[in-house]
Amino acid sequence: MGQAYQWLAAALLGQRGYLFPWTPVFLAAGIGLFFALRVEPSAAVLWVCGSVGILVVLQHRAGPVYGPLLAAVALVALGFALAGVRAHRVAGPVLDFRYYGAVTGRVVQIDRSASDALRLTLDRVQLERMDPDEVPARVRVSLHGTQGYLDPKPGQVVMLTGHLSPPGGAVEPGGFDFRRHAWFLRLGAVGYTRNPVLLLEEADAGLPVARLRMWLSARVQAALPGERGAFAAAIMTGDRSGMGQETLQALRDSNLAHLLAISGLHMGLLAGFVFAALRLVLLVHPHSRHRWPVKKLAAGGALLAAAGYLALSGGNVATERAFIMVAAALSALMLDRRALSLRSVAIAALVVLVLWPEALLGPGFQMSFAATTALVAVFERLTIWQRDHELPRWVGPVLSVVVSSAVAGAATAPVGMAHFNQMAHYGLLANLTAVPVMGILVVPLAVLSALLMPFGLDWIALQVMALGLGWILGVAHEVAGWQGAVGHVVAPGPMVLPLIAFGGLLLCLWRGRARMAGVVPMAAAALLWCQTERPPVLISDSGTLVGLMTAQGRALSRDRGSGFVAGVWLENDGLGSSQPEAAALWPQPVTGRVARAEMSGVEILHLQGKRAAASVTGCAPSQIVVSSVDLVLPGGCRIFDPRSLRDSGSVAVWTDGTDVRVVTDRDLSGQRLWHGRAPEPVRLAQNAQ
Repeated sequence: MGQAYQWLAAALLGQRGYLFPWTPVFLAAGIGLFFALRVEPSAAVLWVCGSVGILVVLQHRAGPVYGPLLAAVALVALGFALAGVRAHRVAGPVLDFRYYGAVTGRVVQIDRSASDALRLTLDRVQLERMDPDEVPARVRVSLHGTQGYLDPKPGQVVMLTGHLSPPGGAVEPGGFDFRRHAWFLRLGAVGYTRNPVLLLEEADAGLPVARLRMWLSARVQAALPGERGAFAAAIMTGDRSGMGQETLQALRDSNLAHLLAISGLHMGLLAGFVFAALRLVLLVHPHSRHRWPVKKLAAGGALLAAAGYLALSGGNVATERAFIMVAAALSALMLDRRALSLRSVAIAALVVLVLWPEALLGPGFQMSFAATTALVAVFERLTIWQRDHELPRWVGPVLSVVVSSAVAGAATAPVGMAHFNQMAHYGLLANLTAVPVMGILVVPLAVLSALLMPFGLDWIALQVMALGLGWILGVAHEVAGWQGAVGHVVAPGPMVLPLIAFGGLLLCLWRGRARMAGVVPMAAAALLWCQTERPPVLISDSGTLVGLMTAQGRALSRDRGSGFVAGVWLENDGLGSSQPEAAALWPQPVTGRVARAEMSGVEILHLQGKRAAASVTGCAPSQIVVSSVDLVLPGGCRIFDPRSLRDSGSVAVWTDGTDVRVVTDRDLSGQRLWHGRAPEPVRLAQNAQ
């Protein structure tokens, strides 16, 4: 025991002065623990965890060894409490049935769905024949069919006739839980309309920033028609509604999609350009050059410009993180402190996690902080190395571009592969070709166009800016078109990303040779990822799709319909096939909308529609019957229909002769606030006589 204490004391004392960057790590551990629970913790538990946070204040009395350990425990408890309080604060009504009828509300956000349909988010919602206290705070509606009678703008009050339903759960057990995501967005229902959207009231004085943002986006796209204008609008305002799916896919496949998100790159380039320009202007005149604190004034001006950019962008997590980082760096300059350090990264992470604990689970937060932490850590060591090695002047900028692209790509690659199940093989080359153009040409001209806009001369800067945007889009389409540009990877298990994150943090934050121990959890994560086993049978939560794993890949029971579910299953399998290709792998011909297959001695029957369900009058205990309509069959088979799937959610099945193991989404996600009412006993088998 004494030896262990001495080893721990020596290790912690060796990190003295470098422990603060670990603060958001332990806070995030508590947040992650809250979201990993299957049962909602009581208010008393949250109060106790929050009270434990006082240990952070008292930890300095515990000494240099037990003090940091006590602080770590307190931060975990505090993170747990923060996540719980946030979950209760955003609570609101969630639709618990399928609604069809009139929907009235105010437009607060405009974007596009995965199917490239224009999508409106509405607040101040009114639904006919519903108690106002039970109406969701926000709903999101995709616009299909004949539209064009209205040009949607934030603040308008609109009316439509549409279909609404509760936010759906994971499309497979253990997958992304959209209900949880929607809960923190205060989305109580999602749906679509095929009828024209009508204007009830023009936009009032509310939502001024959102209206300014959409006005600026429209002005930019009017000056630059086509994809270049849509790209410019996305960079300058965060509005991506004008981007086509083909262009978006090319940017993803070439690993250039990060240029669309207003994140650290854009915020840093904008702040750096404004800082340099203001400093240059202030240095021109002798009076200001010798009497004014030029650097501090330039930093203050750059901070104001970054704040304005944040307001215009819509304020997603990546932009907020970037602004906090820039604000910390510029504030450090104004206070004569070191601008970039792991401490400033930790401060940014703390602010985001305290305000929005749920951001921890999103790819935006994970990729953003993975890249920033790795870049700061690597450049700290690179600076030390450059002090001992004299290099020609031109080498520095070139080395910075190459190293930053390589490090950021390596840090974000595991997160991107885990969330999106693909990797861009030529992403580094695409970034080395496109990112310098973004910094040298696009961002400075975007700032210049904003300055010229009051004089009506912004079109001059935008036309030159279009040259850089055209180059970036050309690189994206060219690289995405190369053979083997995109690789597909299987979705990892739940422990893979935490292990990779822990290993990466050890490598970046720990001081001394012991940081190389971070390679161990990363290697363990890679081994776990390589051994990931995909479910042999998947059943959608509506009973409309079944997927069987075969030697050639996932076989689907239908070649169209349930396209989103099919796409996610095939992406998670890491095979990259399309739904029609997967449907062609189904073992037996589908006749009369009845799909049959056999797997490991168990017959699987998928009945698609009422007529198909009526054609089957009985079943055997060795059968699994999936139906898209409610079903009662004699014979003791295992039935999955909308009635049972409503509470169980999506289903994964492992079969081995008479041994059938079933795992449902509810088994893994439990009963949390965002799941609504407690489920009835799950009816996985029906034994009607």
